[in-house]
Amino acid sequence: MAALPNPTGLQIEATSFPPSVKPPGSANTLFLGGAGVRGLEIQGNFVKFTAIGVYLEEKAVPLLAVKWKGKTAQELTESVEFFREIVTGPFEKFTQVTTILPLTGQQYSEKVSENCVAIWKSIGIYTDAEAKAIEKFLEVFKDQNFPPGASILFTQSPKGSLTISFSKDASVPEAGNVVIENKLLSEAVLESIIGKHGVSPGARQSVAARLSELLKYSCHNEAGNGKLETQV
Repeated sequence: MAALPNPTGLQIEATSFPPSVKPPGSANTLFLGGAGVRGLEIQGNFVKFTAIGVYLEEKAVPLLAVKWKGKTAQELTESVEFFREIVTGPFEKFTQVTTILPLTGQQYSEKVSENCVAIWKSIGIYTDAEAKAIEKFLEVFKDQNFPPGASILFTQSPKGSLTISFSKDASVPEAGNVVIENKLLSEAVLESIIGKHGVSPGARQSVAARLSELLKYSCHNEAGNGKLETQV
């Protein structure tokens, strides 16, 4: 496989996302796929609430290259299918959400849950199992508070588990706080960020731009053999 270029870290507001991390609950080191802010237009001003970094397992690059190699950043940004393949792909994903403004756990979890349920209902897959997973998700966040600079961390296993962790800063702990075994919830959390109606168009564009470059260096038929040499 052709050598892949060195992924770099990204600075989003006050948060530095390193080029690679070892997520809680994982034995793998993942590379930074992209990062951006989540914000809302409030009374004519764009208010930034969180900075979000999305990390991917290295084997995502050759797997995605089969269909998407040669596509421009713009083409990838506009492709619903491309981001669905990231969300559902058989590789680990890790998402770091670092607060810019203070948030309560209840505020955060209710909004994420609302977005996840909307995704499921739109494709007709909201079942009792997902309802129970949402209940557990809300419970995990119930007593949490996130001052500026605190982080919420999601490790998504391709087998379907979602490991949730918390950090008082942008550091990544070794162990997770809780694991929820629900594949659809695990996928929906990431889709709610970078999917078609995701809350961070900036992160979506960043992932598309960085992967568009990385895919140029990937061979179609050697999935998993390449290594990304990261700059620290």
